Amino acid sequence: MKVVIAGAGAVGSSIARELLTNGHDVLLVDTKPEVVTRSGLRGVKWLMGDACELAVLQEAHLEKADVLVAATGDDKANLVVSLLAKSEFGLGRTVARVNNPKNDWLFDEAWGVDVAVSTPRIMTALVEEAVETGDLVRLLTLRSGKTTLVEFTVPSGHWTVGRRLGSVSWPSDISVVSIIRDTRPITPSDDDVMEVSDELFFLATDEAEARLRDVLVPEDERRARGQREAQTQRVSPGQQGP
Repeated sequence: MKVVIAGAGAVGSSIARELLTNGHDVLLVDTKPEVVTRSGLRGVKWLMGDACELAVLQEAHLEKADVLVAATGDDKANLVVSLLAKSEFGLGRTVARVNNPKNDWLFDEAWGVDVAVSTPRIMTALVEEAVETGDLVRLLTLRSGKTTLVEFTVPSGHWTVGRRLGSVSWPSDISVVSIIRDTRPITPSDDDVMEVSDELFFLATDEAEARLRDVLVPEDERRARGQREAQTQRVSPGQQGP
């Protein structure tokens, strides 16, 4: 597979290194010549220039690439590169780095982005996934924000314990894609019985995710959880600082 990566900073170089290890053909595009020696990459091809310029992408023969990765530290640049890749070269797949989570909404197919990757959002999701038993946690957004990967860890006493997957009326546009039980991934079937501490993974549309949350975490449970958190955070007068 031929991959063009715009931006040879820490993120772009790391992606290139992994792709090279997996035997892919990688071209890195960057404006700074010093990144060539600084990266320490062997086997990668280089092109010095601004990937936001059409002439540079033409020199990179982007029309022959399978994937473009927009990995610069500038969200505006990543959007422009993705849009050019789609509109001018008809590239089949673009992956763009989101530096500022506030810009997430821009990274969609209107800007030529197939997959947007936000490191801060992913890290936040992983933290929440590690501690939020009994709540629905969004792990990843796929295909221009239209599909999400979400996780639910079954707590003790939850209504799903002892129920078969096939016996639950899951919302439409929801797919149970995996169960992790005792660190082992399980391909789910209708006959699988849910157990305490099972990690259930779902693919869902954005709208269906809200309906799934209503099913797995009823409103009264969310309200009770909010009250417990408020009580935990409340500081008594004797605990107040100066």
